[in-house]
Amino acid sequence: MWRATVLTLFPELFPGPLDASVLGRGRAEGSWALETVNIRDFSDNKYGSVDDTPAGGGAGLVMRADILAAAIDSVDRAGRPLICLTPRGAPLTQGRARTLSEGAGLIALCGRFEGIDERIFEARGIEEVSIGDFVLAGGEIAAMALIEACVRLLPGVLGSPSSLGEESFEGGLLEYPQYTRPREFEGRAVPDVLLSGDHQKIAEWRRKMAEDITRARRPDLFERFHADGPIRRENNKEPKR
Repeated sequence: MWRATVLTLFPELFPGPLDASVLGRGRAEGSWALETVNIRDFSDNKYGSVDDTPAGGGAGLVMRADILAAAIDSVDRAGRPLICLTPRGAPLTQGRARTLSEGAGLIALCGRFEGIDERIFEARGIEEVSIGDFVLAGGEIAAMALIEACVRLLPGVLGSPSSLGEESFEGGLLEYPQYTRPREFEGRAVPDVLLSGDHQKIAEWRRKMAEDITRARRPDLFERFHADGPIRRENNKEPKR
């Protein structure tokens, strides 16, 4: 079973949205498991504090390496990567999420305050991951995003494996537009080609739209898509870490 363990100061935030819809059903059916570890349980003082003032001065407080180490060491890693959600981490990609989903699970460390004592990263082999170029109050929301990105890829969670292959980023492009009933909405009609029944023309239209959208919204992805070529895109999937 794929297992996610979250080290956090706010375990009451979980499972939160991870228990809704197909993700919650998958957890109830045993496709994956979630547990939390309260970092405050490893505090060495009666106040339950886990932080101290930054060495060298400055604003805010820094989470202590010794307390985090005790919390981390209480968890059975069992081949699972230990990931800290931080703005300075490597960007989370669909390829990395897929690789993680193919493993035993992950352990997510959620920081708070001004940051985390740098020494813990090397001491415990922590991988740093970012979900975007912005800053949150803590790592919990980012951990939920990371876990959801992985769990939805697990066999049986979404129900239809074929739907995963045509999503944004899976083929190197953003996804094409989707439509459903009614045929017309406020003067806007479903494109005729999608109602034609001609599957080849539909596929060609979807591919063109995916390329047009990617070119306009993510020129970096579009350039990489055409630079790689179809064979390299298949062979250069992100390796396991």
